[in-house]
Amino acid sequence: MNLIETGRLVLRRWREDDKEPFAALNADPVVMEHFPATLTREESDTFVERIEAAFEERGFGLWAVEADGVFIGFTGLQVPRFTAHFTPCVEIGWRLARSAWGHGYATEAARAALEHGFGTLGLTEVVSFTAVPNVRSQAVMRRLGMTRDPGEDFDHPVLPEGHPLRRHVLYRARRPAC
Repeated sequence: MNLIETGRLVLRRWREDDKEPFAALNADPVVMEHFPATLTREESDTFVERIEAAFEERGFGLWAVEADGVFIGFTGLQVPRFTAHFTPCVEIGWRLARSAWGHGYATEAARAALEHGFGTLGLTEVVSFTAVPNVRSQAVMRRLGMTRDPGEDFDHPVLPEGHPLRRHVLYRARRPAC
């Protein structure tokens, strides 16, 4: 699906004019606080290309999100590119510009992405994970009804031992019973 609309948001495929605001978002140290580093413009553009390739390959991915016709970030489904005790899996994720924080957009968009995953795609489970200090994203996961078993928390395999963001929490959502 190329377009999902909620009460206030549009989740859609990426356009060329999304790249500049996306690069600004990825260069913001506050937005990227719970990631290993900010991204350069080139890295950000490459990320958009990977997102679009995933849509072509799998039929789903990370949608660009608009509020009032303005690009504010992404929300959607992807397959993690690392191996852990819970992979292979489908992950739900989001990243919004700071100006979009505090309006419930992440929860609204993620709820629509979950509905698409469980309904249209027929997924039985979706996971989400983040670094332990990222309490804002953990709050979104809980608002979505996702649950956490602390015994499933993990050290992110891409981050070196001793890195302050290495420890991650894992949340799960299962398809609702009909």
